[in-house]
Amino acid sequence: MEHESVGLQHSMTPSLPCKFSMQIVESISAMRRWSESERRENRRIVLVPTMGFLHAGHLALVRAAGERGDSVAVSIFVNPTQFSPSEDFAAYPRDLERDRRLLEIEGIDALFIPSAEEMYLAGAQTHVEVERLSVPLCGSLRPGHFRGVATVVAKLFNIVRPQVAIFGEKDYQQLQVIRRMVRDLSFDVEIVGHPIVREPDGLAMSSRNAYLTPEERRAALALPRSLCKAERLFQRGEASASALVGLVHAELAREPRAQVEYVKLCDPESLEDVERVEDAALLALAARFGKARLIDNRVLGR
Repeated sequence: MEHESVGLQHSMTPSLPCKFSMQIVESISAMRRWSESERRENRRIVLVPTMGFLHAGHLALVRAAGERGDSVAVSIFVNPTQFSPSEDFAAYPRDLERDRRLLEIEGIDALFIPSAEEMYLAGAQTHVEVERLSVPLCGSLRPGHFRGVATVVAKLFNIVRPQVAIFGEKDYQQLQVIRRMVRDLSFDVEIVGHPIVREPDGLAMSSRNAYLTPEERRAALALPRSLCKAERLFQRGEASASALVGLVHAELAREPRAQVEYVKLCDPESLEDVERVEDAALLALAARFGKARLIDNRVLGR
């Protein structure tokens, strides 16, 4: 699954009584019972996996889920296995009560909120790893991250048994890893990517935007601005990686608060580096602003 403006925060805070009956499920066995009941009624289950601290981007996924099936399940689980010891697991923003109210307003059918002990039994030794797709981009900087993602998503699919699952395209590499896992392991789940949801000023929405100070928040606009400039250059006929990536680097270099981790032009399916845009290519980047590590992307030629 960025920093909401004051207006957005207010608009997302429920003020009216809930009209829906949302089941809150904490155990795997209870979640399976719910799923089995829905399937017996021939209801199409759509799952939206999240780590909580919901923003308007998450809620867009939830609404899209409602258009693709009969029953919407949302999971909230801050997955410890996708954080390295040096990352922000303990500090990752959480507000379960607020998340619950927002999902009630959206009218979802089930909220699955398992504990880490419920999801990972003591002595667990099994994991899922999508090998090559997990290596480039964020994978080169976050060893083990996508193994944790693939493992927890595989578990969620086995527990909830959805016919459809929706993921945001901001986490583009994650989306491709999950699509490959589903294909390779023959999961009977349709994976749907949802376009990036942005703030009015263009910043991609992310729970980690909550880490940004006001100055860092303004500085982070260099990310969408650099991608927009590269996209305009591409639309004018420039297709070489050196020119497009170079423009993004030059734009980010103008922002002293940006600590750039990577800017890459790559194949949108294999995520391997390409020298130029042929049919389509992914222009992806990652940078740190203070405590916040932010990612963004554009698919050129699509």
